[in-house]
Amino acid sequence: MIEKAACFICAVPVYSRILAKYGGFRYDTGMSFVFPRDLHGFRIHMVGIKGTGMAALTEILCARGACVSGSDTADVFYTDEILNRLGIAPCLFSADNITGDIQCVIYSSAYSPETNPDLAEAFRRGLPCLLYSQALGIFSQTAFSCGICGVHGKTTTTGLAGTVCHELNLPAQTIAGSVISSFGGSCTQTDGHDFFIAETCEYQRHFMSFHPGKILLTSVESDHQDYYPTYESIRDAFIDYICLLPEGGELIYCADDSGACECAAAAHTKRPDIVLTAYGEKARGPYHVVFGGAADGKQYFSIDLFAGRQFALRMPGRHLVLNAAGATALACSLLSLAGRPVDSKAADCIERGLLAFSGGKRRSEIIGAVRSDACDVVFIDDYGHHPSAVRTTLEGYRKFYPGRKIITDFMAHTYSRTEALFEQFASCFGAADELILHKIYASARESAGNFTVSGRKLAEAAAHHHPHVRYYEEVMDAYSDIRNELLTPRAGGYLFVTMGAGDNWKLGQALYDSLK
Repeated sequence: MIEKAACFICAVPVYSRILAKYGGFRYDTGMSFVFPRDLHGFRIHMVGIKGTGMAALTEILCARGACVSGSDTADVFYTDEILNRLGIAPCLFSADNITGDIQCVIYSSAYSPETNPDLAEAFRRGLPCLLYSQALGIFSQTAFSCGICGVHGKTTTTGLAGTVCHELNLPAQTIAGSVISSFGGSCTQTDGHDFFIAETCEYQRHFMSFHPGKILLTSVESDHQDYYPTYESIRDAFIDYICLLPEGGELIYCADDSGACECAAAAHTKRPDIVLTAYGEKARGPYHVVFGGAADGKQYFSIDLFAGRQFALRMPGRHLVLNAAGATALACSLLSLAGRPVDSKAADCIERGLLAFSGGKRRSEIIGAVRSDACDVVFIDDYGHHPSAVRTTLEGYRKFYPGRKIITDFMAHTYSRTEALFEQFASCFGAADELILHKIYASARESAGNFTVSGRKLAEAAAHHHPHVRYYEEVMDAYSDIRNELLTPRAGGYLFVTMGAGDNWKLGQALYDSLK
C-alpha cells in the first residue's frame, strides 16, 4: 500500500489584485487552504463546470464523496451527459450560486473574478478559490501520481494507460482530457486510489502545480505561441516540469521525438538522479518498438520486453503505436512499484487493454459509417490542430484505409498558432486526396486584428502544395457540395475527416446524419 497523507495544503489566491499576463491571470497569494483527503460532505462549486477538464475533475470529486455544484453557459456540450449521470444540473453564472455552505470554489482558467459573477462573489466572501490546475495539483498529493504530458498525444496516452492499468487490476484512478470510450464514456477511470494518473497541460505552465512521482513525455515542439513565443520557451517549461520529479523519480519519454529527447537530456544534466526510460522505434532497451502491418482493422506491433508477442490497436497511426508503447512502459513501472511481476500474465492483460481501447472524444473518433448502394463513407472526427499531428494522423488513415478517397475538412485554431506555423500548416495535408479549409477558429485570448493571417490565405498557400483545395468561409457552406460528392459512386468508397479544435465537427455530423 502506498502511504498517503490525511490532508494537503495548497497556496490559493486571495482577491487583492489581478495581474493580466499573456491572456491569463495571476493572483497574489496570501493564505493556505487545507483540502481534506476525506471529501464526504465537503461542498465545492465549479465555475465553468462543462469544460472537459472541469467535468473530469467533477467526476473525481464526486467519486471521493464531495457535494458538487457548478455553473456555466446555457450551451449544450457533450460533458452535459457526464454531469447528468452525476446528478448535477449546472446553473447559469450568477453571484447567487455562491451560497453560505460553499467551502471551496474551483474555476476554469477561461474565467476571472473581473468578469465572472460567481468568482467575484466568492472572492468577495474570502472563499478559497482554486484554478483547475491547482486543484489537480492537490489531488496529485493524495496518491503516487503520474503526470502524462506532451504537445501531442497526452489525452490518448492517458486513456491507453488507464485502460491497461484497469486490465492489470492496479489500484489507480485516471483522469484524461476527454471522454474515453473504454472508461465507459467518462473522462475518468477509478479502480482505487493508490496511484493517480493524470493528463497534465503545458499551457501557461499549468502542469507546474502537479506533484509527479513519474512523468510520461510524448512530444515537445513549438505550440501555444500566445504564451510560448519560441520553441526554447516551451522546451524550458517541460524541463522545469521534469525537474519537479522527486529524487530517483522516473521520466518515461518518446525516443522518436527530438523535442522529448532534448528535454530528457537537459533535465538529466540538471538532475542526474532522474531515471530515464525511453520508448519507441529509436529506443534502446525493453520498450523498443517494432512496427508491424495493418490488417483486419488492427495495427500490429511488438515491444522488446515481451519477445515473441504481437500487440495490436484498433486505431490507425504510427503515433498511436508510440502512445501505446509509452502507456505500456508506465503500466509496467507501476506494476513493479506495486510489487507484482511483469510476466506473461501481465502481458496478456496489456494485450487485452490495448485492444479494448477505442479512442476518445474527438481523437480519431469514428462518428459512423454509411455503406449502401448509394454511398460508402466512413466519418471520422479528430482534434488534431498542430501541423505535426495533422500530418501523422492523416498518414495513419492512408495506411489504415487503403483504397478510400480521403476528404479532409480542416479548421485552423487560433491566429497566433496559424501565423507562427503557417508554412507547416500549408504543407501538412499531403495524405489527403481533397482538402477543405475555412476561416480561422478564433480564441477568446487573442484578437484577430493583431494578425494578418486568415483562413483564405492558408487555403491559397496550401494550394501550392496540394492539387485539390477548396475554401468555404463558413463551415456549413460546404455541406451541399460535399454531400453531392459523397453520393457519387466510387470504387473503394470515401473517408471524410473533420480535423481541428474548432467547430467544423458539425459538418461531419450533419453529413453523417443526412446520409445514414
